Amino acid sequence: MKTEEVRAARRVVASIEARMGSSRLPGKVLADVGGVTAIGRLVRRLRRAKRLDGIVLATTVSPADDALAAWAEREGVAVFRGSEEDVLLRVVEAQRSQRSDVVVEVTGDCTLLDPEIIDLGVETYFENECDVACNVRKPSYPMGADVQVFSLAMLEDVERTITDPAVREHVSLYFYEHPERYRVLHMFAPPRWRDPTMRLQLDYEEDLRFIREVYARLEPAHGDAFGLEEIFALCREHPELPEINRHCEEKAPR
Repeated sequence: MKTEEVRAARRVVASIEARMGSSRLPGKVLADVGGVTAIGRLVRRLRRAKRLDGIVLATTVSPADDALAAWAEREGVAVFRGSEEDVLLRVVEAQRSQRSDVVVEVTGDCTLLDPEIIDLGVETYFENECDVACNVRKPSYPMGADVQVFSLAMLEDVERTITDPAVREHVSLYFYEHPERYRVLHMFAPPRWRDPTMRLQLDYEEDLRFIREVYARLEPAHGDAFGLEEIFALCREHPELPEINRHCEEKAPR
């Protein structure tokens, strides 16, 4: 079959891994960003992606996440509640609940994720002989402008066979640590999207301040329809903005 026929025959679903518990910024996914929750901003962006067939929030059965699940139900977002500690199992079960074939892994802290990057990741996955298409392991994109695409069947196999706690916590980690088994296609940013030093993710209070500033300055002219290029242009015009959270450090999975 041609690429488009193959793509049409397989259901592509983005699962958002999110919970209210966070050691660095508790409750961050429901933090207010210009009158909309942080996760609401992310969902709006994912809904603009053309290559997704569905979105599911993969949160936990912890009572602390009741508010998050209630938000999803009010907003018409599919929600699955599973294990708090075993994120791998939670994501697999969430994807199964949506009858998925292809997983687009998204974390709830990617509040400024550009839907064009999601579409590019899905297209790259279908157009190449690969098991995983991603931009997260070899830095070229901003932090938080992440896309990871792979089959649910492959993820189910990892879930059935691997007990390593780090793998159970970091859903796709096993793929990257075993290049002898998986064909990983690493996506590198074109010049218009390239800046691996910029933080667009939401982990710290400083990240929240930066994201609020970006929305306050870009939303009046663009609504939610601004992407990396507009963010880069804003930061060139106001170089003090990326300094707000530049010192914040990313936590490595291992």
